[in-house]
Amino acid sequence: MPSLPSANQDLIELSQINRTFYLGDSQVHALRNVNLHIASGEYIAVMGPSGSGKSTLLNLIGLLDRADAGTYKLQGDDVTTLDSDAQAQVRSKRIGFIFQSFHLVPRLTAAANIELPLTLAGMPTAQRATLVVQALKDFGLTDRAQHKPNELSGGQRQRVAIARATVQRPAVLLADEPTGNLDRITGEEVVRLLEALNAQGMTLIVVTHDPVLGARARRQIKMEDGCIVSDSLSSSIAT
Repeated sequence: MPSLPSANQDLIELSQINRTFYLGDSQVHALRNVNLHIASGEYIAVMGPSGSGKSTLLNLIGLLDRADAGTYKLQGDDVTTLDSDAQAQVRSKRIGFIFQSFHLVPRLTAAANIELPLTLAGMPTAQRATLVVQALKDFGLTDRAQHKPNELSGGQRQRVAIARATVQRPAVLLADEPTGNLDRITGEEVVRLLEALNAQGMTLIVVTHDPVLGARARRQIKMEDGCIVSDSLSSSIAT
């Protein structure tokens, strides 16, 4: 199992990042000269109104999108100009994703969904099986291993998604509105799971509209019009 970077080691460095989209004749400046440094092991909430650039920033960090200008370093490696195949390799080994809509494969069981990234990485069958069994156990899904997503509750589906995202122990876990489709109690359960992973050393970056969820993070980044307008530690840490 890949080891996580040591605490406080440089993990992400964005320098003068710009991203512009074109909608008809209009230009949308999704990110404007964004500079951001994230150390390994941090727990960060990215907040702001719709259209502020939160999801664009997350997609760029996750190598699902490319900047028009600027530099992105991940664990000291410049990943800005890597071709699509090379970025996919980095993404599969170092970055985990959790989405509001779960993004599970409907025809696959919970176990097979968790196994999918291991299969794509070319891991041997026996090793995959061991990791999947452990992930099912860790996330309380052993008795749901052979159930397909439509046979699972929302909370169970999100747990499968988290297990799939973290089965390879990525350096950073990116969560885009991870509780958006869940009721309050189930959402709190999911947040506790994410925070437990962060407590084990996994860097956690959460995009959220929920100020209560955002306040739980140790660092809050607020965005408006494609810019970072504030970047602060929570009051309990800053004092």
